[in-house]
Amino acid sequence: MKIDPGLASWLQLSLTPGLGASTLRKLLREYGLPELVLAHKRSQLAPFMGSAAADALDSPRVNDAVRQALDWAAVEGHFIVTLADESYPRALLEIADPPAVLYAHGRLDLLQHPAIAVVGSRNASAQGESNAEQFARALSDAELTIISGLALGIDAAAHRGGLAGRSSTVAVLGTGIDVVYPSRNAELASAIARSGLLVSEFPLGTDAIAHNFPRRNRLISGMARGCLVVEAALASGSLITARSAADQGRDVFAIPGSIHSPLSKGCHALIKSGAKLVESAEDVLAELGGFRSSGYATTAALSSQTDPGLLGLMGHDPVDVDSLCARAGWSAEQVSSELLRLELDGRVTALPGGLYQRLEKAHRG
Repeated sequence: MKIDPGLASWLQLSLTPGLGASTLRKLLREYGLPELVLAHKRSQLAPFMGSAAADALDSPRVNDAVRQALDWAAVEGHFIVTLADESYPRALLEIADPPAVLYAHGRLDLLQHPAIAVVGSRNASAQGESNAEQFARALSDAELTIISGLALGIDAAAHRGGLAGRSSTVAVLGTGIDVVYPSRNAELASAIARSGLLVSEFPLGTDAIAHNFPRRNRLISGMARGCLVVEAALASGSLITARSAADQGRDVFAIPGSIHSPLSKGCHALIKSGAKLVESAEDVLAELGGFRSSGYATTAALSSQTDPGLLGLMGHDPVDVDSLCARAGWSAEQVSSELLRLELDGRVTALPGGLYQRLEKAHRG
């Protein structure tokens, strides 16, 4: 990869301790490109960034970090994108605090592709993960790149669905681009680097730090046309992403769920506050406009005929064995045996507290 000679100046500013993104943007407005900023005496820059940050600009620590970043960017498939680059995502230029520098690994063209964020609980239900993957696959096939945060649960399922569709997926990291978190998603991250795109605003080597993830969320929503929340408890971090989306003028969508499920409470709260209730990928596409039909019925659609036996008696809310015994008129042994068969067949999942829930599979419409 050919390295832009001005990139070192962008890195020098962005990697200086104590020089935040907002201060960097002030310097750019005042003096122009980073090369022009750095051409000024440090005493002239100190009123903008403080004397400690001005002194750190030329420190060995910063120089080493710049060299490391340039070496990383020289590897095939690695990119460092600045605010001045044509490849910088145009959607991020619309938000209040776009990062000056983005580190990217994979298909850089996806930064310019129409996208939708798909987020939700890390501790998702099996049905929630299935919904996320099927919605993401459908939306990806409808020419929307899927953006999420590489977390366990809904995020990972959304990435899998995006990779399976035509328009792939972008993972926005809360760590450095060279740090995979959580480690359980290492294989998924590798697949995204090959066929999608990993993106981070944080310097190389940045470990998982709690306060970086809410900051990361504004990029997930900022890069997208809208934000779909699949499952979320009331305290879920995905609600931060949804609020960022609303603040940025993006559409917010939420999938409703059981009134008894804590993982539905966040989605229901979003719907009460104005998010659009969606039951299929077509609902999302209709709101965004300009996208062709996905060709999927992606809301875990019921079959045209009534499900026979115990499955038909379960309904769609979590249910315990005693209740199923009463509904079916069966013994506990009969119900447990049938539940095991349905679970092995992928039609039922066991939940904490001795509850069971049916799983619906999306199908082409």
